[in-house]
Amino acid sequence: MGQHAFFVTVLALSVPGALAGANMTTGAALSRIGPAVGLALWYAYWIALRGGADRPPLPYLVGALSGWAVMATVDPAFLPVAMAVLSPYWLRRAWWSAGGVLVLGAAWSWQSLTTDGSVDVRALTGCVLGTAVAVTITCYVATLDHESHKRQRLLDELTATQAERAAAERQAGTLAERQRLAREVHDTLTQGFASIAMLLDAARDDLPLDSPAARRVEHAMRTARDNLAESRRLVHALRPAPLDRTHLAEAVRELTALLAEETGTEAYTVVTGRPAALPPSTEGELLRVVQEALTNARRHARAMSVSVTLSYLGDVLAIDIQDDGTGFAPVARHTGVGLITMRERIAALHGTFAVESSPGEGTTVAVTVPLPVEPSASDPSAVSGTERMAPAS
Repeated sequence: MGQHAFFVTVLALSVPGALAGANMTTGAALSRIGPAVGLALWYAYWIALRGGADRPPLPYLVGALSGWAVMATVDPAFLPVAMAVLSPYWLRRAWWSAGGVLVLGAAWSWQSLTTDGSVDVRALTGCVLGTAVAVTITCYVATLDHESHKRQRLLDELTATQAERAAAERQAGTLAERQRLAREVHDTLTQGFASIAMLLDAARDDLPLDSPAARRVEHAMRTARDNLAESRRLVHALRPAPLDRTHLAEAVRELTALLAEETGTEAYTVVTGRPAALPPSTEGELLRVVQEALTNARRHARAMSVSVTLSYLGDVLAIDIQDDGTGFAPVARHTGVGLITMRERIAALHGTFAVESSPGEGTTVAVTVPLPVEPSASDPSAVSGTERMAPAS
């Protein structure tokens, strides 16, 4: 707004000076007012309306200087209008503005020489001093603007750094709370179920094998063991410790190894392509999706074999969790909370999520998420190919 006001002020003060002649006719007045109005409209279109104050377009400069040259030829009183014409360049093109000021001073001196036949020393001195002051002011304003933009960039970088730090602190706090809950569950529920299972096992040995009491104790012991396994899975879900030590591929291998050890199911992990490190939060979300899919296969599928395939395809990571269990009809079955949660996690990562299943044909959970444009250093612990975890004995 200050730049626009400066342009209007200089142009408005130059017009009365050009109209101050004693024998000014209507035609002469129009020859001075018309170009001034045209220049004002030209400035309004290119600078005020099209927003070219930061980076003035070349058509504005060509047209404005041409208009100024015509005005200065008609009446030398319009020479200072060059200052207004160059005002959009003061902040972004300091050297252009300084050169324009020097040209303006030279043009004034040349006009005085051709009009009067000589140049007064005092007038020439004043012109030189005025030009020097104008150049100094122009360069100073440009320097202030440059420093202001530099300071703004530093502030933006500081704000972004603070936001990243706050996000990291929130994530660290969330992980710490999850680990605390995992410790509490492990030290209370898990240990309690383990003690109950041991006591029931000892009580069963003191009862006749086929008595009703022995059968009830056996049923209670199976329930205690199932809840013990469930509490352990809850601890692993709350505290994805593998990611504290390694990357996603190795963490998934540990999950399938745990499934094979606890259930005797053939569970293995396949990694193809060149593994790329993802942000920790992304790897954590993907690990929980794999955990949920394996939990579903363990609870409902009664599968003999479960495989997890991680395919690094350049710009996409594809994860397939497949089992040969009972399967189900997705269109006829009510969608559980687990599937909804997995779908929401993948949607938050801008990926795709799909479930393919049919009764008696097993189930496949297919996930794809984008990888960084320039993949990070590959995980040295993850080797391309197929790795199978043998079922526990």
